[in-house]
Amino acid sequence: METMIDIIDVSKSYGKGLPAVNHANLHVDKGEFVFVVGSSGSGKTTLIKLLMKELDSTSGQMIVSGERLEKMKHRRVAKYRRKLGVVFQDFRLLKDRNVYENVAFAQRVIGRPTRVIRRRVPEVLQEVGLAEKYKSFPDELSGGEQQRVALARALVNRPDILLADEPTGNLDPKTSEEIMKLLEQINERGTTVLVVTHNKEIVNAMKKRVVTMHDGVIVSDEKEGEYHEA
Repeated sequence: METMIDIIDVSKSYGKGLPAVNHANLHVDKGEFVFVVGSSGSGKTTLIKLLMKELDSTSGQMIVSGERLEKMKHRRVAKYRRKLGVVFQDFRLLKDRNVYENVAFAQRVIGRPTRVIRRRVPEVLQEVGLAEKYKSFPDELSGGEQQRVALARALVNRPDILLADEPTGNLDPKTSEEIMKLLEQINERGTTVLVVTHNKEIVNAMKKRVVTMHDGVIVSDEKEGEYHEA
C-alpha cells in the first residue's frame, strides 16, 4: 500500500510543561479512514496542526503525501497544503459570497482557469448534495448545509488527504450522521480521511480504525475500534 501519513516518534512541546504530542507514531495508508479521539487537551488538535504544517514538531519525523514536513522550506508550504482538504467545526465560510463562490474560491487561490472552475464546482456540489443551492449565501443555509459547502471547498482541488477537525461539533445527531455518511462516501472514492472527534456515538457506530490519544500519547490504535475513555 502507498503510505499517506507516516509520523515517527514525533513530539511537540509548547514551553516547559508536558509535550502536547509525546513520542507519537502513526502510519496511515492511502484510502484509509481513521478517527483520532481523546478528551480535550489530549493532543488531537495539535496533531492536526502538525499535519497541516501550521506548527512544527519539536522532534521526530513526519512524512505526509510523500513530503518531509520537518525539513520543508517555508515557500513550499502553500503547495504542500494543496494536497490536503481541511474541514473545521466552525465551517469558516465567506459570509459575503454564495455557495458557488465559496467553493470556487479554493480554486481561484491556486490559479485554476475559469473554464476548469465552471466544470469542477458544480461536480463537487453534486457530490455533497448541494447542486440546487449554489446561489444561496451561508446565512441562508442550515448548519449541515454549511458543513457540506465546507466539505465541497475542501474537496474541489481533489486532495490526497481530507482532515476533518470536529466536523460535527456544531451539528445535531441526525445531521452529524449525514455528514459522516458523506465522509464515508468520499473515502470510498479513494480519498484518505482523518477525523478528529469526541463524538462517541458516531465513532462506535462506524466501526472504523480508531486512534486514541491521552496527554499527548497515542495510547491505542484499533482496526475496528470504539471510543474508549482514556
